[in-house]
Amino acid sequence: MPAEINPQKKNLDDDAVSEVLTSQGSFLNLEETAKSSQKRKKTGGRVRPASQTYDHIIAERKRREQLSQRFVALSTLVPGLKKMDKTSVLGDAISYLKHLQERVKTLEEQTAKQNMESMVFVKRSQLLLEDEGSSDETGGSDEQPLPEIEAKVCNKNVLLRVHCENDRGVLVKILSEVEKLNLAVIHTSVAPFGCLVLDVTLIAEMDKEFNLTMQELVKSLRSALQRVRQGD
Repeated sequence: MPAEINPQKKNLDDDAVSEVLTSQGSFLNLEETAKSSQKRKKTGGRVRPASQTYDHIIAERKRREQLSQRFVALSTLVPGLKKMDKTSVLGDAISYLKHLQERVKTLEEQTAKQNMESMVFVKRSQLLLEDEGSSDETGGSDEQPLPEIEAKVCNKNVLLRVHCENDRGVLVKILSEVEKLNLAVIHTSVAPFGCLVLDVTLIAEMDKEFNLTMQELVKSLRSALQRVRQGD
């Protein structure tokens, strides 16, 4: 005959089992909570949403694409590239920039030198030494004094001042000669100096074909004025 089970004892056993299960569940919950806490600490205290991670990946991809496009654009500006990797492109670009800087420095020095030597005074005593084969001048005749010419240059503009005899057609001859030398006259001023002398001031702009020095320019004008006097 089976032993009778005491209902009170059965209830006590059920309560004990329930308490054990509850304790185990609480322990598991605590363990999961601890793991979650450690994970949050590793990620800076918060869990990054999946959408935010995706946006970050897309932004990084766009940044790299833009960087690659800029390297390609840079490579088209640098002549003589032999390699197209980023290191070679940057190295050749730096070398090319240094070359351009040296070129600019050289041109600036040439311009400064040209400006320093731009003023030329041509007087009769100088012209006698320069003129070859002029028997009238070397003969010492002072009947027809030669003009005094001054030339200055600033960037692409030339300032000319001519102090000459007031001969017929002298102004037209000066203007014509200036234009023949690839100079475009943009301003002219003429003033009489006494009864027989003219003071002519010209401002002209250099054309692309202009390639004379100021000495050559003055010599050409002087020759033109001599031809005017010989025509008289």
